[in-house]
Amino acid sequence: MSKYDRFFDGYELEAYNLFGAHKVNDGVEFTVWAPNAYKVEVFMSKDDFKVFYPLDRIDFRGVWQTVVLNCDLIYSYRYRIYKDPFTYHDKSDPFAFLSELRPGNASVMYDLDSYKFSDDDFLKNRHFSYDDPMNIYEVHLNGFKKERDLATYKEAKEHLIPYLKEMGFTHLELMPVTEHPFDGSWGYQSSGFFSATSRYGSPYDLMDFINECHKNGIHVIMDAVYTHFVADAFSLCNFDFTPLYEYSEEHLRRSEWGTYYFNLLSRPVISFLLSSANFFLEVYHFDGLRLDAVSHFIHHKGNKFLGENKAGHDFIKRFNFHIKKAHPDCVIIAEDSSDFPKVTVPVEFGGLGFDYKWDLGWMNDTFKYLKMDPVYRKYHHNAINFSMYYFFNEKYLLPLSHDEVVHSKGTVIDKMYGSYEDKFKQVRTLYMYMFTHPGKKLNFMGNELALFREFDEKKEMDWFMLKYPLHDSFKEYFKALNHMYLDNPAFYQGEYDANSGNFRWIDADNANWSLFTYYRSDGKNIFVTVLNMTPNRYDNLEIGVPDEGEYVEYLNSDNTIYSGDGYVNEKPLKSFKKATNNLEDTISFRLGSFASITFKHVLKKKRARKTTAKALAKKEISAEQGA
Repeated sequence: MSKYDRFFDGYELEAYNLFGAHKVNDGVEFTVWAPNAYKVEVFMSKDDFKVFYPLDRIDFRGVWQTVVLNCDLIYSYRYRIYKDPFTYHDKSDPFAFLSELRPGNASVMYDLDSYKFSDDDFLKNRHFSYDDPMNIYEVHLNGFKKERDLATYKEAKEHLIPYLKEMGFTHLELMPVTEHPFDGSWGYQSSGFFSATSRYGSPYDLMDFINECHKNGIHVIMDAVYTHFVADAFSLCNFDFTPLYEYSEEHLRRSEWGTYYFNLLSRPVISFLLSSANFFLEVYHFDGLRLDAVSHFIHHKGNKFLGENKAGHDFIKRFNFHIKKAHPDCVIIAEDSSDFPKVTVPVEFGGLGFDYKWDLGWMNDTFKYLKMDPVYRKYHHNAINFSMYYFFNEKYLLPLSHDEVVHSKGTVIDKMYGSYEDKFKQVRTLYMYMFTHPGKKLNFMGNELALFREFDEKKEMDWFMLKYPLHDSFKEYFKALNHMYLDNPAFYQGEYDANSGNFRWIDADNANWSLFTYYRSDGKNIFVTVLNMTPNRYDNLEIGVPDEGEYVEYLNSDNTIYSGDGYVNEKPLKSFKKATNNLEDTISFRLGSFASITFKHVLKKKRARKTTAKALAKKEISAEQGA
């Protein structure tokens, strides 16, 4: 039995220990998979790339290996793959732990074992539960904050982590950090699936950043791209002069991005991808994966009219089952635009096995509605209330991601209808809706500043916009929403259980006024939310409430501290007996233009009856007589 059997059977999760460059005794062992190669050599910077060390074929399935003596893990290297005695090309190592910074493309030897994490307490307490809050901040490291041309992991440790804590984010999602040659691909066209990009520093710098996140209670999710890879000549394509990692058929191989689809019928390729995912969770201590372009696993080229992708289905089920089994406390999220069912149902129950799925329907419907002149919104009322009709079909996550602020789509605030001031009013109500709606949350960096400039990977966020009161106060409003969400279990506990009573509409059908009212409850606390999608104001608006008592404003988007008009309810609102919205109790309140309010229910305690001395004496006499 060979140690490579699991790799060739498609079940290996640690292929990075079998292949690549590893220190052994007095040298470095090089191992590569190239079944159709005539000959394989390795050459390196140790000898100015002038000496070629031949590899021996040690397994009939195409494993080549050699040991270069008197060599340490400090050099860059390439493989020379021969088609015949006279034809060759040079390739980067598919299992390299580090790669040269663009425009270089050689692989770099690296010892990953010397870094010592100090996040044991975090990992010991890490667990997966649908009843935990999840508030994700999606980041492209070079676009957050930087002091030079390129950001660094060290700068992220200094600036990003305190910001996440201040703002109230629980999770950080890093756009792909696997090595990629073109900055403008944002990492979605990767060349190194075991190489953390050297743009921002060394592998140890990334490890140290994740370690520091964990010490501050922040989970880190890696954006992972396992559908396709960059078609550059030095990378995986045509690796041994045959389509080894990609499909051989042209119509299956080519993607619409100019990349190559992975051959998901190849068991070694499946092991390669399984091992890449396990590598970043195990070695770098990432806390989860967000898989890109899942619809392409489900349908050929992501198009349902081209039919289901059987190989993609089998792969994603195997992937989720084995990665989740190895890391049950980590999260796997699907970025999926299809309407394919059971995406978040466990594999053993016939599903694809993801923990969460992006609710792109919610995002699209919401933006379509808010781009509309309020005069016409009453005719499209279900664009807002429809999301709860299907919400319990999957474990949905609400995303306002980088995809929505690029390619001339306009930023989140710029999608709002109306004047400059009205855009701010409506974007505040959009976020009240998002944070009080069931489902975990994800926002791309800059959303919280209400930026008007679209994302550009070459520039940091427009922090100078905080000099302007509307932007600065919106940041404070966004922070208040984040902490309202985190501090109150009613906004996340039981949200995926349709029978828990966590979410209930009070009035989903007030189309004429474009008002939406609903409440969230964890069985102890009740929060009532009202959304006004028109410029109308109300002085004595009445809605039904689920329980008697007082209702106090927890957060009002129209508060002057958030640059609102100040149409607030300063005093607690006492409910009164009146049937409204099929509820027995009612409150009356003020509601501003395009405003939203979340009220917290306060049930007044009944006064305990005083026990007088006379009554107490009488009680004691009765007790003696009974005895």
